[in-house]
Amino acid sequence: MRAALGGLRAAVGLLTIVPAGRGAPGDGALRAAPGWFVVVGALLGATAAGAWVLAEPLLGGAYASALALTVTAALTGALHHDGLADTADGLGVRGGASLRLAVMRESQIGAYGALALIAWALLALSALARLTPSEAASALVCGHALGRWATLPQLARLTPAREDGLGAAFSAGPVGVLGGSACAAVIALAVAGPVAGAAALGAALVGSGATALLAQRSVGGRTGDTLGATVLVTELLVYSVLAAI
Repeated sequence: MRAALGGLRAAVGLLTIVPAGRGAPGDGALRAAPGWFVVVGALLGATAAGAWVLAEPLLGGAYASALALTVTAALTGALHHDGLADTADGLGVRGGASLRLAVMRESQIGAYGALALIAWALLALSALARLTPSEAASALVCGHALGRWATLPQLARLTPAREDGLGAAFSAGPVGVLGGSACAAVIALAVAGPVAGAAALGAALVGSGATALLAQRSVGGRTGDTLGATVLVTELLVYSVLAAI
């Protein structure tokens, strides 16, 4: 029980700006943390859904969608957005894995990173704005939960591309992956319904697999940045699929 609660604290501390207690989590908590990623993601999605539902009657779906995306960006400290931008900048480099990793570690955002963030925001906003309030709420919960789930296979299957950083600090074992997968499936099917939930799960599988393959081929493994990019790419795929159907 203590290890599980420590894992929850570590997951909250990593994925959000919410204070998660004093002191750095131990190795046991770090190992248990990925099992809580889906739950923390669902809570973030529920918060975004609340903002969307409150804003839409007064200001319309486009404003509500932008507000929902802004709320979760703020609550996560733009952690995943930074990862997406850094990954895009790294992929834009003509060179080997070591050069890409060096570019990804720089604090500045380059042209590729800026374009990736702008494209992601426009596409996500456009998809969410097409939905009714109940559909948008379901999409936000599913997107955030499944986006965090999508990192689990990468944490389980890929080795860290460098010895330090978030990519090396966390890993997921079979129990965490199975538990997180079961939790993600239950949330998607319960929140979105059988058809839409299954479509959202399919989109998450595509996002997880594609970003893991890209991370392995481009930098030789996972990093904190590739994990952050995985979250947002999967979120966007879930929103897009749910808007399409």
